[in-house]
Amino acid sequence: MALWVRQASRWCCLLKAARSAAEFPGRLTGSSTTQACREFAPRVLLPFPNEVLPWRLQTYRRVSVGSCSPPDRAKDGSFPSPECTLPTPVKQEPSKAETLPDLNAKTLYEDWDDVPPSSALEEISEEEAVQIIAEPLLPLQSSTLRDYVDHSDTLAKLVHLGVDLSQVEKRQKAGQLLLTLDFEKDIRKILLFLKDVGVEDNQLGPFLTKNPYILGEDLEALETRVAYLKSKKFGTAEIAQMVSRAPYLLLFSVERLDNRLGFFKNELGLSVKKTKDLVIRLPRLLTGKLEPVKENLQVCQIELGFQRNEIQQIVFKTPKILTASKKRLKQTFDYLHNIMGIPHHMLTRFPQVFNSKLLRIKERHMFLTFLGRAQYDPTQPSYISLDQLVSLPDEVFCTEIAKASIQDFEKFLKTL
Repeated sequence: MALWVRQASRWCCLLKAARSAAEFPGRLTGSSTTQACREFAPRVLLPFPNEVLPWRLQTYRRVSVGSCSPPDRAKDGSFPSPECTLPTPVKQEPSKAETLPDLNAKTLYEDWDDVPPSSALEEISEEEAVQIIAEPLLPLQSSTLRDYVDHSDTLAKLVHLGVDLSQVEKRQKAGQLLLTLDFEKDIRKILLFLKDVGVEDNQLGPFLTKNPYILGEDLEALETRVAYLKSKKFGTAEIAQMVSRAPYLLLFSVERLDNRLGFFKNELGLSVKKTKDLVIRLPRLLTGKLEPVKENLQVCQIELGFQRNEIQQIVFKTPKILTASKKRLKQTFDYLHNIMGIPHHMLTRFPQVFNSKLLRIKERHMFLTFLGRAQYDPTQPSYISLDQLVSLPDEVFCTEIAKASIQDFEKFLKTL
């Protein structure tokens, strides 16, 4: 600041001296020049305490201004022009006038439409800090979908629909699939398709829990598979039943579905109608593995000794025998045939006995044997069918078949 004032004073002194020399050459003396310089020295204005004055210091080029003493006379006695004693001014480009901002910051902000941005270092009160709600960070990696529900609108809507995410995440890559889908864009159309097929609203959640992969399938491909089933004379209600009971059914391409139907028709020697009835009652035959089915067919024919036509009747009446455990199948047959003396043709008539628990068969047979009523030959009096033996509740079995009380049956079981 002092430098700027000193430079301004020297220029003013110089200009005053030059003007006086031009108008009154004889009056220009050292004392008068000094007095003029003092008179034209600018006064420094200090800013008020409550105001901010942005001073801009300009860089000036130093110029030698010489002395303020009177010029020497020329040889002819005349005075030279005062301009000849002045230094050659430095040529400077005219600077554009700058408009300084209003010194009152409050007035300046009142003219703005927007509130001035707050600084990250601005201090806030405790009340304001308590009102700040920090969003939870999205985990970069997690072993459970529960951590993503609050961040994913898709997962939240699936939970509201009844999907069990704890079961979904156990399926390979199912969780990653759901995180990449958009509910409105990808999932809604699949839900509408399933409803059109016949899946009830209250079954959509359990259905997607078992088969979340259908959400990533192409809608046109799904419609093509349903159209194929209809071309094979499956009714709308039958397709709905098959899809509901075998959620993975529509993941199979038309070629695979056709091959599965052909397999059961040829291996079992069934007609088209019976093949349809078979897969309608147990649609997971179309989605499960074929190796266990082939092994059970061989067990029935080779180890258990059933004829081909008997196997057809057993499978058609009880399709679950194709997916039953081989060990359990052989143990049940051994007890029925070798201990109870039930022949093959009787087992063919009542194949549902293979679906019963072996322990239940043993307990009831031994109780009837204890009472002397174990008679399974239809040509003899007091005949007891295999269906009655295994299907009736304990109370009915005791009163109508065994002709005893339930207490007697319970006491007998304690002696075993």
